[in-house]
Amino acid sequence: MAREKHKNHDIYFVPGLRRGLLVLEALASEGRPMSAGEIGKRIGLSRSSMFRVAYTLQHMGFVEEVPETKALKLGARVLNIGYAYLASQTLIEVARPELEALRDKTSVSSHLAILDRGEILYLSCIQTKSGFLSTMNVGTRLPAYATPMGWLLLADRTAAQVAELYPGRAYARLTDQTPRNATELARRIAAAVSVGYAVSHGAVEAGGSSIAAPVRDREGRIVAAIDISAPDSAFDLAKFETRDVPEVVAAANRISARLGFSAPTLPARGRTTAARARVRG
Repeated sequence: MAREKHKNHDIYFVPGLRRGLLVLEALASEGRPMSAGEIGKRIGLSRSSMFRVAYTLQHMGFVEEVPETKALKLGARVLNIGYAYLASQTLIEVARPELEALRDKTSVSSHLAILDRGEILYLSCIQTKSGFLSTMNVGTRLPAYATPMGWLLLADRTAAQVAELYPGRAYARLTDQTPRNATELARRIAAAVSVGYAVSHGAVEAGGSSIAAPVRDREGRIVAAIDISAPDSAFDLAKFETRDVPEVVAAANRISARLGFSAPTLPARGRTTAARARVRG
């Protein structure tokens, strides 16, 4: 359903983007490869305009060419977006009651985030009722290398894959705790992996703390992370270790179980010997 036109519609509207999206819609609705001419005729594009749009979409991986016929079909990139959207909708719905319960038990705002290329993307924010409102709202993005949830989300990536996300550039710093290079980032990821969660003090914002844990799908892949985070004054520090850390881990485990993940049973000794992953300011 189209939105009502803004008063500055003619200034804000991007015709080229519209043409590209119309091409994708035409291919999706038809459900089969189509020639460039056929698509152009359907959406009202000239031959030259259609060529430029098709070239751009192919270059970005949103459209692919069928070798035998030169017809166009939807590419892997647009399909990945569709699958990611469907998965995120399911994930949000599954996670919400657990995030609400976590907020109620800890009196701290809870969040859900996924990895989107080199950034964490917040999908859900359950605000505390205590007055310390979270600044990490739905749609907020932060560099994954600088955040505890990001370190957990990067845990399934190889060193080469992580390096591809941050090629040849210095890591911009959120605080003095931000890893400065790939070696420091690898240490943060390894520390989080060793225990399966990350406790931080001042990693994202000075004077703030967080507890993060990973969410896994039925194959055991880390598909999201949750946390509780707030200014230090919002936490009941006497219960930070004994209540809040176990509650966050348990909530993440329950969300994972709802997604089909079955955690392996560890020997009792194996559950108690790991040291905590933590960052302190």
